[in-house]
Amino acid sequence: MSKIDKLLEKYTADLKAVGDKVDAKLLRAVAKGCGPAIYRRDASLVAASDKKELDRVKKNFLIGKCGLKDTPKLDDGIAAVKKAYSKRSKYRVVFYYLLAKQFKKGAALKK
Repeated sequence: MSKIDKLLEKYTADLKAVGDKVDAKLLRAVAKGCGPAIYRRDASLVAASDKKELDRVKKNFLIGKCGLKDTPKLDDGIAAVKKAYSKRSKYRVVFYYLLAKQFKKGAALKK
């Protein structure tokens, strides 16, 4: 089993714990989009209590990758995902996946 497949199993378990029906293609696309950061402990996690980190998530992922406009809805979406994914150590891939589903941007990321 490859390294990415092992990580995808972890991510799938977290998503099932959140109560999400996992879209494996979207999950793999988000993981690949994160690049080698998913293999580094610190970079693979989102510090959801750090305002600067959440601003980076908004700027780099929601605005940059998903093509969304910077509106208050982005902050509301981040807050909703943060609440739903209440695990202390939040995997970046899972966090991004939930944001993509929240804003219905899954199809754009699967390309």
